[in-house]
Parts: sequence; structure tokens; C-alpha cells
Amino acid sequence: MNTDQAFDLLKDAGVTESSNIQTVRRWLREGKIKYEGGNGKRKTGYILDDTDQAFDLLKDAGITESSSIQIVRRWLREGKVKYGGNGKSNTGYIIDDKSSRLAINDILDQNKDEIIHRLKLKIQAQDKQIEGIEELNETAKKILIQQRDMYKKEVVILKNEKSELQNETKDLLKENIELRNELIKVKANIGDDYNYGSTAQSNDYSEKLGLSRMASYKELLAEYKGLLKITHPDHNGNAKVFHYIKTDFDSFRNSNKGK
Repeated sequence: MNTDQAFDLLKDAGVTESSNIQTVRRWLREGKIKYEGGNGKRKTGYILDDTDQAFDLLKDAGITESSSIQIVRRWLREGKVKYGGNGKSNTGYIIDDKSSRLAINDILDQNKDEIIHRLKLKIQAQDKQIEGIEELNETAKKILIQQRDMYKKEVVILKNEKSELQNETKDLLKENIELRNELIKVKANIGDDYNYGSTAQSNDYSEKLGLSRMASYKELLAEYKGLLKITHPDHNGNAKVFHYIKTDFDSFRNSNKGK
């Protein structure tokens, strides 16, 4: 193989121009190619005699094994290399090494086995990863179920508390209504006793207060004060009733001065 052919093959294999020049110079020093000009075409049409030579050339040029397989396959299709080889190279020239005959199918089969082995390892690793993810999902699922059950219990508790509060509110409203009605009755009775503004014709204060005619001054005074306290506006009393009781109380005190 001459220098033109070497340049063309390395360029076709994707080697950069600078690396191509350095590789061809080294091959010249090592005696792997001959310094002959030309147009890259041999009479036979083949540049390399067998696949072993092609693989050795590409490996020596720094091309990876996987890329070499693809390149050699293409060169076989394009007629740049003969098919065959037994894996034994003896000559110093790549182009003249006719004893090296390693079948490309054997190389491809070996690569297939290695690729299959690597794929199996990847599949095993992915299976373990999937198992780990499934375990995490199961754990997360259990946690979510626990949280859901806890929230349901809290909702039930809150509903019960709400119901209890509603019942307490109803009881308080009922109690307030009863107290209000009772207060209305008390105010009504007080209004009836004093006829809401009618002038009492009798000065019998004990009768007005519903006490015995024998009631003492202190008893009458205490009763008046009690009524004034109940009817006072500051205690939600009836201002009108309070006014009449206060007027009657003042009259009572004035009539009993000096006693």
C-alpha cells in the first residue's frame, strides 16, 4: 500500500488531516507502507488484501473497535478490502500480508457476545433500579394511605365537635330565649303594678310593692332598691318603668323623712 492509498483510507475512516499525516509518516518509518505516488487505485481494485489488515490499520490509527467494525463493513461493500483472514499476520507490509486471514464474521460474533453480555448487565442494573423504584412507590403509597386515614379520622372528630358546638349553641339560645321571656314577664308585672304612668291614688306603698301592710320602712326601702336595680337601663331594664319607680321611691322617701 502506497502513501496515497494510506492517506485516502485514513481520510475515509474519519481521521483528521493532521493525525493522518503523522500516522502515514510513522507507517513509512516502520515499513508498513511504501513511498510510492499514485492515484489511490490498484489494478485489482482492492486497496487491502483482507479484513485483518483493515482492522490492524484502523487500530494502529487510534480508531475504536466499534467504529472499526462499521468502517470495515463499509469497505467490504465498496470493494476496498477483500473478505477473509485467519488472524495470523507475518509480513511487515500491510498490503503484502497474505497469510493473515481472520474471518470478519468471527470478529463480529465475538463482539456480539460481548455486546450481549454488556446489555444483560445493563438490564440487570435497570431491573434492580426498577425494583428500588417500586419499593419506594409502595412505601410512598403506604404513607399516603396512612395520611388519608388519619385525615378521615380528624374530619370525623371535627364534625363531632362541630355538632357538639351546634347543640351547645342551640341550648344557649334556648336558655337566652327563656330568660328573655321571663324578663319580659317581670317587666310586664312591674308595669301592671304601676300602670305604666297612671298616678297612684293610694299612698299605701306596701300595697304597691306587694308587701304586708305591717312591713317596716327598711323592708320597703330594700324592695324599692331591688326594683330600681332590676329596671335600671344599665341592666337592660325598661327606662320608662324605672322612671316611675324612681319617682314613687322619691315620693316614699320624702314622705318618710325624719323617720
